[in-house]
Amino acid sequence: MSTTTPATTPATDARARARAQAQLEAEHTRRLTLGHGRTGRAVAYATVAVLAAVWALPMVWAVLSSLKSEADVSAAPLSFWPEEGWTTEAYRNVIAAGDLPLWIWNSVLVSTLVTVITVAISALAAYGFSRQRFRGRRGLFALTVAAIMVPPQILIVPLFDQMIAMRLSDTLLGVALPQVVMPLMVIVMKNFFDQIPVELEEAARLDGAGDLRVFWSVILPLSRSILTAVSIFVFISAWNNFLWPFIVTNSPELMTIPVGLGTVKNAYGVQYAQELASAVIGALPLLIVFMLFQRHIIRGFATSGMGGQ
Repeated sequence: MSTTTPATTPATDARARARAQAQLEAEHTRRLTLGHGRTGRAVAYATVAVLAAVWALPMVWAVLSSLKSEADVSAAPLSFWPEEGWTTEAYRNVIAAGDLPLWIWNSVLVSTLVTVITVAISALAAYGFSRQRFRGRRGLFALTVAAIMVPPQILIVPLFDQMIAMRLSDTLLGVALPQVVMPLMVIVMKNFFDQIPVELEEAARLDGAGDLRVFWSVILPLSRSILTAVSIFVFISAWNNFLWPFIVTNSPELMTIPVGLGTVKNAYGVQYAQELASAVIGALPLLIVFMLFQRHIIRGFATSGMGGQ
């Protein structure tokens, strides 16, 4: 009794090549970041440890200072161990002075909306620049590159007038929409798409797939690392944005976390422990997100043309 092996289709072959390409990409990223030999890896690990300590030291100091009383934070000379002991008074004052859960929810909502729309627009535009051939392609890409040099502050007045004309001022949608255009993300993703072999797309086209099908079933699965990296950086940028949400909103219930924490002031002047507690509260969600997805960020930018290649 003979057994028959299922015939492979072009789509199956494309998925197999995609998995092989992902494995090669992971190996290339590991060698790029850690080197080829043991000595190179030891040097890389030592360098990373030193840089991590330098990067973490200000954050550790901010967290420790936020757990001190105002007297201990302002004391001279500074000491690691507070004389009055550790306390969460600064955090309690910050939480009591504002509507922190609402501000965090607004930031999550706005940052998520900006991230989804920005990644979708940037991926489609990058795929068009990378794979499609049409009249004016080079000129449009040159304008995209030139847009990076335009300071965002210059666009505040026209964007504000546009939001008023569209009746989106003092709304969360008005906070999110002007942030969805990021030319740098288009360039980063185009550089990544240029490195994907065209043969992987041809196999799917032989199976009758069109441009959108190839983009959805072949390009995007191969681009998970760069999509994750871009998403994290866009999310962080939208989360930390203070100027535009501060200008376009007037209602306290529409404040994002940077704007809301900026309103937490004290009548007795600068309260350093409260300021540091506000900074820790605002940065904590971003730190958690970065720690969860740091491998995807490193892998995406190491293979996108901006990681030293």
